[in-house]
Amino acid sequence: QVQLVESGGGLVQAGGSLRLSCAASGRTFSSYTMGWFRQAPGKEREFVATISRSGARTYYKDSVKGRFTISRDNAKNTVYLQIASLQPEDTAVYYCAADLAGGNYYVESRVRGYEYWGQGTQVTVSS
Repeated sequence: QVQLVESGGGLVQAGGSLRLSCAASGRTFSSYTMGWFRQAPGKEREFVATISRSGARTYYKDSVKGRFTISRDNAKNTVYLQIASLQPEDTAVYYCAADLAGGNYYVESRVRGYEYWGQGTQVTVSS
């Protein structure tokens, strides 16, 4: 089992940037494929980005490519989401998630593909 705690959210003006962090504790972090999701008020939780166990492979939602960068530091048990050029439509609660299934190059974009979730961090972008 793994516990996940997100941080780094906040209120930012459009065009600004943020780096979200997700710290993991428990079972070996490098065993997990990691993902970032977000949920805006009144909307379903949606996939944003995922990274394989070793960090060798990443995959993004089409609409965030070029602005969002997922990375991980297995020595620090942390996954990051760097967000550039923030837009009001990026306003949401951002969640990280962990998936034990799959191999070293496995990535996962489905909500139901993840076993463990953090509590989320709020990102609010003002226009």
